[in-house]
Amino acid sequence: MGGPLPLADPAPRDGALPVSVANGADERAFGVYVHVPFCTVRCGYCDFNTYTATELRGASRADYASTAVAEMELAARVLEGAGLPERPATTVFFGGGTPTLLPAGDLVRMLEGVRSRFGIAEGAEITTEANPDSVDAEYLGRLAAAGFTRVSFGMQSAVPRVLATLDRTHDPERIPVVVAAAREAGLQVSLDLIYGTPGESIDDWRTSLETAITQRPDHVSAYALIVEQGTRLARRIRSGQLEAPSDDLQADMYELADEMLGRSGYSWYEVSNWAASPGFRSRHNLSYWRGSDWWGIGPGAHSHVGGVRWWNVKHPAAYAALIAEDASPAHGRETLDGSTRLVERVLLETRIADGLAIDALATEGRTAVAGLIADGLVNGEAALRGRIVLSLRGRLLADAVVRRLVA
Repeated sequence: MGGPLPLADPAPRDGALPVSVANGADERAFGVYVHVPFCTVRCGYCDFNTYTATELRGASRADYASTAVAEMELAARVLEGAGLPERPATTVFFGGGTPTLLPAGDLVRMLEGVRSRFGIAEGAEITTEANPDSVDAEYLGRLAAAGFTRVSFGMQSAVPRVLATLDRTHDPERIPVVVAAAREAGLQVSLDLIYGTPGESIDDWRTSLETAITQRPDHVSAYALIVEQGTRLARRIRSGQLEAPSDDLQADMYELADEMLGRSGYSWYEVSNWAASPGFRSRHNLSYWRGSDWWGIGPGAHSHVGGVRWWNVKHPAAYAALIAEDASPAHGRETLDGSTRLVERVLLETRIADGLAIDALATEGRTAVAGLIADGLVNGEAALRGRIVLSLRGRLLADAVVRRLVA
């Protein structure tokens, strides 16, 4: 069910935002994230805010869509009250959890809630995450007919033994079935992979990459496994049942992914993401990395508008109770000062292929650029054009690059 929420200032009961958030809003995109916190089983590595049926304690899946739409109504009032201009959502992302555990009609109803409370821009990107065993052709067709444009399947691995270690329940043979169904419905397809699972070999990882590439998805995400404290996986490693992931092996796996994906026509545009063409990049995730505005709907969801960031209470029952009282479900929030916003901008924009403007750095950061080029961490040609763009080695050591740029 995830770790503790961050410490911050209390959020006002009505959720009101300071009028300062309207400054420059016309130049910032607006997106909506909808968190659906339900899963059939809890995967051993997962630290997300998710709940199985036995963990809900007073919350109902059947009521969830109505509760989420009620938060959208509150959000629309708060944004209007802060003097923000009307901005239709350019991206909508349903994440979790497993959004597709809900009936397709519930996802459609929540999307219609976004449309009626905020508006949806023409050509908007509308994505849902899905487990391969949670959808079929009829389900995907209903989503496409309602306006969804994209589905992101949690493939994770093509090797049954690796999936078992991760406590994933789907059969890898479902991947081509659901990819074909999504394409038939007219949806873009992304496949999510995880590398560095205990016991996974470089050949296992190559098999997963080959299997994913064979499906010709529009987009591939590949994330290094992180062992989060409090998870079943962490306990199994601590007890000696499994070996901790090897940093060196994970680096080799990342380099293999970049080589194989690049050879197959995919280009990296963020450290862990590759697209078949620029048009298939995840615009929603890019909005996070570029510091745009978004409202996060649902328990534990995070939001950011105009330099103010907040996050909702985590349990679905507590969330629903606050919404029923017409109160903000926000648990805490913080207003980012100039230095924090600069650090976050460096942290996020250096991760993307478009890079970070060198002029955005403080003097000390600009003086560090030459050394980063000499160390092979930053692309020298891009730096001459005024941008910090990570090399392949720099992507592997991205956190170290950021530390030198903001020291």
